[in-house]
Amino acid sequence: MLSGPPLRGEDRRSWLSGAPPPRWVRVLPIALIALICVATLLSDDRLDIGFLLGAIPPLAVLSYSPLATALLCGAVITLLTVPVFQLDRPGDADLLTVVFVAVLSVFVSFVRSRRDAQLGLERTVAEAAQRAVVPPLPERVGPVRCAGLYRAAQRGTLVGGDFFDVRDGPFGVRVVTGDVQGHGLSAVSTVASLLGAFREAVLDRPDLASVAGCLDRRLLVDSADARHAELFATAALLEFSGDGLEVRVVVCGNPPPLLLRDGRATEMEVTPWTPLGLGLADAGAIRTCTVPLRPGDRLFLASDGVVEARGDGGAFYPLAERLAGLAGTEPSALPGLVWADLLRFCPDVQDDVTMLVLTPSPPGRD
Repeated sequence: MLSGPPLRGEDRRSWLSGAPPPRWVRVLPIALIALICVATLLSDDRLDIGFLLGAIPPLAVLSYSPLATALLCGAVITLLTVPVFQLDRPGDADLLTVVFVAVLSVFVSFVRSRRDAQLGLERTVAEAAQRAVVPPLPERVGPVRCAGLYRAAQRGTLVGGDFFDVRDGPFGVRVVTGDVQGHGLSAVSTVASLLGAFREAVLDRPDLASVAGCLDRRLLVDSADARHAELFATAALLEFSGDGLEVRVVVCGNPPPLLLRDGRATEMEVTPWTPLGLGLADAGAIRTCTVPLRPGDRLFLASDGVVEARGDGGAFYPLAERLAGLAGTEPSALPGLVWADLLRFCPDVQDDVTMLVLTPSPPGRD
């Protein structure tokens, strides 16, 4: 299961920056008309509240279609001219002013509606493109159950500088997660290039070190083609055996995976390597560490956005300690609980965040 921003019904934008307006914005013009009508009909004396009607056309522009805005503007003009309400008895100049504001409001509503439709289409296309780069994570890939969470630092986007993928191939289930230089939309092209290289290497490369070499070479080629660019990325690569009893790990500048076992979370002892894109992975010196696994073990992978998040006192987020307190949690719920705890620790997370929980579980052991 994968959750991320903003995925299927979740929108992190405010209504002032492109999200649909809240319900109270739509209700306000109608509520104001009803309030004025009730107040004037129930009052024994004439109330000088007709000026409030002038606010209704601009309020309608915020959330109503041109037709609905025109109907509300017509209601305003009608209320100003119906004798029973006696709303300030507007003169010709005042009435013409209200009519002008009403016509202008309908026009602005038309322009806003057209722009909203265009922005909605562009957002739909962007989401489709971004999902093609980082598709939803399946619940199971071969003998590995998967759960994860992805949050891009740049609001309104689905993909940032973090990347991940889990693929089954002829050499086992392979996993990659990492972080490219930069974040936000400027890093998406590098992410797409790396993931494409990884998916190809899963099918062709017989060992994990050579997969890392392919990613390193991909970044070198892309950096040579881009003027004034020095691309690099940190990454962690994993390869599970078919029976789920061991995992091979290569870490290239990324935080090592955490092993959740017997209520404790411990950092896996792996030999770190330099980040990808420096041209060193082809030297054949990358060491692959093999770690035996037991039934019930879980692997937790987190990006820099998690382990380098700082609280109010400047302390780093204690990921291993917090995971130990959540050891009894279902794997599918674990990323969401860690994300909620991270926001309490550091409400203003500035970096992209990726979390993956991988549980070796061959079908016969479920």
